[in-house]
Amino acid sequence: MNGRRARRRRAAPPGRNEVELVLAALQESARAKIDLGPEEAGRIALAARFMVECFRRGGKVILFGNGGSAADAQHIAAELVGKFGKERAALPALALNVNTSVLTSISNDMEYGAVFSRQVEALAGADDVVVGISTSGRSPSILEGVRAARQKGARTIGMTGLAGEPLRKAVDLCLTAPSHKTPRIQEVHITMGHIICELVEQGLFG
Repeated sequence: MNGRRARRRRAAPPGRNEVELVLAALQESARAKIDLGPEEAGRIALAARFMVECFRRGGKVILFGNGGSAADAQHIAAELVGKFGKERAALPALALNVNTSVLTSISNDMEYGAVFSRQVEALAGADDVVVGISTSGRSPSILEGVRAARQKGARTIGMTGLAGEPLRKAVDLCLTAPSHKTPRIQEVHITMGHIICELVEQGLFG
């Protein structure tokens, strides 16, 4: 610009209110994890045991969710197929929310509520574990998916928040984040997922 270098604008330092908001969010997130307690820790350990038994039978883990929960399903599947902390054999796991052609065809030709149940009908078996993730516990597509899994004889695990009663009643085992806030629930869910992956690796590969 007329031979002069444009000056880079410096960002203004964060204000006190912004810093306080960040600290409050961090504390709230930490509290949600701490509040899980021994009973919920036992459920997390049981979910990992379900998966260990599934893999030993030659089964697979199938996960699904919507929005941020879809990302969590994909994240957990990736940790199982790839690795979490150990060099070990790949584990069969898949997230049903990643195939856009399947999702859009079912949504367009049938209804969105069937996007997971239709895939479960095609892919799940009695040796499998099916995990439905819904922060509200009321998502029709998640509820239909786990019901289809139970009809196929698969073990079902739900992941939800405090208000997730419909999902809790629909599955064999439900993991509940102690919060009503979607961001905090999702942060707890991925922590649960990481712990489960660690326990699965320990159970199968020592």
